[in-house]
Amino acid sequence: MPHELTELRVNTVTKRGTMSTEDLTADVCVVGAGIAGLSAAVESRNLGRSVVLVDALPVLGGQCVNSLIGLFCGVYGNGPEYRQLSHGIFDPMFADLGGTGDIHFNRGHTTTVSYDEVVLGRWIENLVRSLDIQVVLGGSVLDVGMDGARLTEATFATRHGTVRVRASGFVDATGDAALTWEAGLPCRVPERTIWGSQQIRLENLREEHKPSHAELTARVAEKAEQYGLVRRDGLAFFFPGRGTAVMNMTHVEAPLRAVPAARAQLEGRAQADRVVGFLRAEFPEAFADAKVRLYGLPGRRQTRWIASEHQLTVDEVRTGVRFEDAVARTAWPIELHDRIEGYVWETFDPDHVHYVPLRSLIPVGAGNLVAAGRCVDGDAAALSSVRVMGPCAAMGFGAAHALDLAGDASVREIDLAQLRERLHDNVDS
Repeated sequence: MPHELTELRVNTVTKRGTMSTEDLTADVCVVGAGIAGLSAAVESRNLGRSVVLVDALPVLGGQCVNSLIGLFCGVYGNGPEYRQLSHGIFDPMFADLGGTGDIHFNRGHTTTVSYDEVVLGRWIENLVRSLDIQVVLGGSVLDVGMDGARLTEATFATRHGTVRVRASGFVDATGDAALTWEAGLPCRVPERTIWGSQQIRLENLREEHKPSHAELTARVAEKAEQYGLVRRDGLAFFFPGRGTAVMNMTHVEAPLRAVPAARAQLEGRAQADRVVGFLRAEFPEAFADAKVRLYGLPGRRQTRWIASEHQLTVDEVRTGVRFEDAVARTAWPIELHDRIEGYVWETFDPDHVHYVPLRSLIPVGAGNLVAAGRCVDGDAAALSSVRVMGPCAAMGFGAAHALDLAGDASVREIDLAQLRERLHDNVDS
């Protein structure tokens, strides 16, 4: 039965003249809640550290959930062995999502992992909640306090007011090096656009009639101009048995200014709509009834990243240099999207592995700030190979341990033998 209506007073309020700030304190402040930041926050909690996790989006999961990437890349080595190269957060994630049938392992030159982004998003939220990580959502970096080479605090603008976080250590997992940039530390930008993508998830597909990758790419190359497609290739990531696929067939600019970024997002969605029209017309057996279930948030590959004491080079990637301070490894190809019509795809031999050193995660001029994910330091081609989710999660894991070992000292002064022992599964196993 409905309840009886009772009195509910409504008060009239006005904003106070002075801005109020919500103050938080933690051992570690992680900025960015994509796979790199999540890995850093979770591992820091596993090490007994208190954590504040901040993200500019109103939800957790970063690009891996909200840009509809749909595929974990770089977690495994190349065939025929397909060795797992990154562990940490992936081990419980793959076990749990595998148990519910919400991931699928695809084997080609390497193993990639398709996943249901809705299920993954809830898995992440439940994990963060279970670890009692303090979360600030919708928080953009507004200001950074420095004392010499140490960050002392970061202030974030949210729709609920400003939030100031004081911490002993910081992780920049923003993807765009936003924390490093606002701290006034040097960053790198590419001389020309490295294109992002507008992903879409399609449903009502007839998977048994799906075109092969070669067929799809050939048809796009042939008909792109007719359909107004700027990218002359494309990828379709089908989730077996569900009649759905994530389409990666667009190239969109990724500006770091507000109005151009919004314009690029709208252009990306228009590109995606043209892709759907192309698929329905050219592959009707598979896509005639295709319907867009979700448009992802703009997917970004490489925009702005930190300047460190060691910039990872493409030669070091190609030759697989094993660094003494390695924190992550992968065998993912060089995948540089620096041309609107396509991208460079340079694969490696079956036994190839390349590494990311801790030195490439530490911004010049900082002692208690470690980057993780796609904003670590590399030349454009090297970064294009280590910015995928496998090594990004391993970098977050490594950042947590570097800050833990450093304590109140600089991360440059930690015992590398202890670091190697802690990171064994991600760099030596």
